Amino acid sequence: MSAGAIRLRWAHLLLGGALLMPYFLLVSVALQVADHDVDTFRSLGWQVVAYLLALPLVAATPLAFPMVRTLETSAAQALCRVPGGLPPAGRDRSWAARRRTAGWFTLHVGLGALVSGATLAVPPMAAVLLATPFWRELRERDWGLLAVPAWLAPPLGLALLAALTAAAAAAGLLLARAAPALLGPTPADRLAAAEERAADLARRNRLARELHDSVGHALSAVTLQASAARRVFDRDPEFVREALAAIEGTTRSAVAELDTVLGLLRQEDAAAGPYPGPAPGPGPAPGSGSGHAPAPDLARDLDALLARTRAAGAAVRVDVAADTAALPGPVSREAYRIVQEGLGNVLRHAGPVPVRLRITVADGELGIVLENDVPETAHGTAAAARGGRGLRGIAERARLLGGAAEAGPYERGWRLTARLPL
Repeated sequence: MSAGAIRLRWAHLLLGGALLMPYFLLVSVALQVADHDVDTFRSLGWQVVAYLLALPLVAATPLAFPMVRTLETSAAQALCRVPGGLPPAGRDRSWAARRRTAGWFTLHVGLGALVSGATLAVPPMAAVLLATPFWRELRERDWGLLAVPAWLAPPLGLALLAALTAAAAAAGLLLARAAPALLGPTPADRLAAAEERAADLARRNRLARELHDSVGHALSAVTLQASAARRVFDRDPEFVREALAAIEGTTRSAVAELDTVLGLLRQEDAAAGPYPGPAPGPGPAPGSGSGHAPAPDLARDLDALLARTRAAGAAVRVDVAADTAALPGPVSREAYRIVQEGLGNVLRHAGPVPVRLRITVADGELGIVLENDVPETAHGTAAAARGGRGLRGIAERARLLGGAAEAGPYERGWRLTARLPL
């Protein structure tokens, strides 16, 4: 054990002794009020009684004030040199945690009071013993039971200082060993921390899906439009102008959707607070009521999405057998993202090929079927190229609403299906 650790732990124990003083004074006054013959300030016996009666009050303090754990953990982190360290300080969230804190607080204050008393008494006594051979008045004074030969006084004084140091080191080590068990996380703390991590991960995954589906689709469309314009730049200026106009419209839409996603991030960060809760569903429309554009949905934004996809060269045939305006908001928004990601996958992996989209409502579910042809040159690789984040995001969106989604090859190309309960 290093000298620095001993000094810090000794200071921690002196802090415990200082914390006992209000309780000790309260009990001392109460004893003197109850019996005028009691003198707790001069009688060592009554001081011991007052010390023992003060400890139950010390133990009751963390039960009434949960913030004691925060203060004690901070003090232990700074002074106690706990092996392996302590987790960040937090409030007691259960009675079991408060009882553990009560045990720690009693141990810290009780041991600290004993070490503090010894620290006040032993050094002056040791100084007297060390000076006895060199000071005639001390040698000639009648010390009663404490009288020792002059030649023995200095070694005895050094022994007292060594014993005090050893006692303080042992008490500090005891506190350092007890701190993880009494101030460490309880099962309730671990569960709450796991829930916070899960909620944070859910928010991150949700934002990743939003960015991937919105910006990814726009970049795929812009890439195809720019590539087509580059190939006919010298031969067909009119087509180039149309492609540039389509690129402008696609990027404007992407910027608006990016602003929506950033609005969602700000909303969820503000709502999370210090103890965020899980976000099991898609939540409210991002940006609503906050100055940001509302999240796109099938009723309002499907036509623009199809127009951008067609401008990239894909021939999209649509069959909508559902009243999209009557769909619940979360279903409409998640359905739009699923269609957007499906069309983006077509543009990224198959290029400008024929696409068939069917949207139906039956048996209390919204059904989405998106099929696309696969070029002959891509038949061997199309399926392998579709296992990225996009399909996982589609499946997650469907599961959040209690539905399901799957994708895979069929005889003519590639098919994506999704079912979303209304």
